[in-house]
Amino acid sequence: MSKYTVIYNPLAGNGSGKATAETIHAAFPEDTFRFEDITKIEDPNAFLAALPADEKPLYTGGDGTLNRLANTVDFDTLDREVYYYPAGTGNDFMNDVREKEGNGIFCINKYMKSLPVVTVNGQTCKVLNGVGFGIDGYCCEVGDKMKETSDKPVNYTAIAIKGLLFYFKPVNAEVTVDGVTHTYKKAWLAPTMNGRFYGGGMNATPNQDRLDPTGTLSTLVMYGSGKLHTLMVFPNIFKGTHVDHKECVEVLTGKNITVRFDAPTALQIDGETISGVTEYTMTSTRA
Repeated sequence: MSKYTVIYNPLAGNGSGKATAETIHAAFPEDTFRFEDITKIEDPNAFLAALPADEKPLYTGGDGTLNRLANTVDFDTLDREVYYYPAGTGNDFMNDVREKEGNGIFCINKYMKSLPVVTVNGQTCKVLNGVGFGIDGYCCEVGDKMKETSDKPVNYTAIAIKGLLFYFKPVNAEVTVDGVTHTYKKAWLAPTMNGRFYGGGMNATPNQDRLDPTGTLSTLVMYGSGKLHTLMVFPNIFKGTHVDHKECVEVLTGKNITVRFDAPTALQIDGETISGVTEYTMTSTRA
């Protein structure tokens, strides 16, 4: 029998975070649980340090919860194990690790150490899954506005299709990877990834390994094609087969990657949106 302190995000899963967390009782009836609201924890490092040695910290939620955890807890110096139980609506972290970890409780320390960092508008933070720039950022921007007026789940695929056809305008891009610059006309996407998945199930960089000891990152560029051809290729991103379309898709790998657009575009970091961005830099922190 294990004893857990469950730290839940009440905002996860469109506001069902607490209810989802409490279902853990039924899934693991032999263990004991007590619950803490993550939004009420002022100092996560102090909170973890104060937990009794026989209580295992167990976080529930989705990508947003894990991104917040990565940017508030120093896993590189943490001397206790932290556990995770998946929840949330668009869990791309779990999409990436489910084959190894299943859907139960598992330790996440190895996934949270030495995360890459992104710098946008002079601000730097750690990245769990990836940074989206282009129509993916646009989708998050539109989705955020929809959430302000409705409790219904956001259909990001529908937003992307409408954006490709009518609203999103491709830009010219420069992608500098470890000092080498590549240029692209009519760039639709230019995300840089630590994992394989983002955007609620898109397998953007199918060969990316978040545990690669060298810390190599992958940038996907979808470019050059008109609306209709891009619309035909785009759905393949959910299976990861979009990379077979060499005429309009390229994946670049490296440890220090800067992406520049020639017009302001929305950007998202693990699902959190920043509007009107022209440049970001993502850097590996591994040797």
